[in-house]
Amino acid sequence: MAATDSARRASAGPAVIAPGNYDGVHAGHQRLLVRARELGAERNLAVRPLIFDPHPAAVLAPDRAPTPLTGIVRRTELLLGAGADEVWVQPFDRAYAAQSPEQFVERLFAAGAAALVVGPDFRFGKGRTGDVAALQALCAPRGCAVHVESPVLLDGERVSSSAVRNALLAGELEHANRLLDRVHDVEGTVVQGDQRGRTLGFPTANLTTPGVLVPADGVYAVRVRELDAAPTRPGLLYGVANVGVRPTFGAGRSIEVHLFDYDGSLYGRRLRVGFVARIRPERQFESVAALKEQIGSDCVSARQRLSEASQEWLKWI
Repeated sequence: MAATDSARRASAGPAVIAPGNYDGVHAGHQRLLVRARELGAERNLAVRPLIFDPHPAAVLAPDRAPTPLTGIVRRTELLLGAGADEVWVQPFDRAYAAQSPEQFVERLFAAGAAALVVGPDFRFGKGRTGDVAALQALCAPRGCAVHVESPVLLDGERVSSSAVRNALLAGELEHANRLLDRVHDVEGTVVQGDQRGRTLGFPTANLTTPGVLVPADGVYAVRVRELDAAPTRPGLLYGVANVGVRPTFGAGRSIEVHLFDYDGSLYGRRLRVGFVARIRPERQFESVAALKEQIGSDCVSARQRLSEASQEWLKWI
């Protein structure tokens, strides 16, 4: 069953429901799922995160809405991988946003809420007027316990989607991946490029714009999954990716991936590119020969960084 099918056909049976945006499914989100799983095991309940599509900010304040870290299908997949039994995807529009806190909670009960897990800053209902105290007061008469999980801190910094986003934009990939407790990834379809990489001896797969946040311009060691690979094709691949404008040639912004030990066509195929380590910033070279030499060096560095990468993080790709 596809992730979206599983999400949108979530049952209304009794469950531990954990509402939130879950953008990125970072370490803090994963902690909520751990607590929900513990409660589910104690009471023989399913674990059912509630997520919104699109992100509420995209509806209520589109000019200020952040670029998402994960699309809805990938977010659902990550939540299922983190221990959810199913995912409740709630379509979000202005009518849904206008419901009162009481109406929001009634919908939770209608969806089988037997227990809730939220963070301390959880807000709900019209104008975000409902808070954790209101949620507890509304749930107590129905015997539905509300469990409030403390924020996750990393070196004193609170783990949040905003913190991940800021780290990625600043080129601090290692920090972003630590906040995520996994490797940040994007997905795209391979399209025809200018084939300049092939003339340099390093053919690349050029990806369409993925619709989620792409890390800062630079060169990265990557682990790649071919999402529609046939059984006879290798599903997992490794390589080096360039994100940026390719200043030596004055090209537009793109994601180009050179795959190690791979010889074949990927045109039209969907790839998931996991950014494992940042090798260097993007820069302009004085000659094509200098660029070619640097790419060779980047490949050596990328292979080394990939060999050192956390297998626990890589399993998410």
